[in-house]
Amino acid sequence: MTRWLGKYSPYAYALLRIVAGVMFAMHGSQKLLGWPLPGPSPLPPLMQAAGIIELVGGLLIALGFFASYAAFIASGEMAYAYFTAHAPRGTWPLTTGGNNGETAILYCFIFLYIATYGSGVWSVDALMGRRKG
Repeated sequence: MTRWLGKYSPYAYALLRIVAGVMFAMHGSQKLLGWPLPGPSPLPPLMQAAGIIELVGGLLIALGFFASYAAFIASGEMAYAYFTAHAPRGTWPLTTGGNNGETAILYCFIFLYIATYGSGVWSVDALMGRRKG
């Protein structure tokens, strides 16, 4: 499979970075702007900080502008969210009957990968001559 799909890996990575960044930014826009769905109101200060990290960090990741730094911070936020909000509710991170933490775990490790790999193709950093962010 790698022989014929491997040549597309930079573009598949770019799609992963863009989609994960946009989806993460939507979590932040929900918290801060009430879009696309209404978020909790009023937001405690920690949730406001999370919303800022998610909105700004998600956009930076999607655009590939200093994506490594933004993804490293976002990965840390998701690790913190998992261990403070999800893990205390149960051992297993499954949605049904568990602690609902699988999304936080996936974001944590996707962003950790992006932090190590950099912005890649289809990014502002690539346009500026910086492949890594």
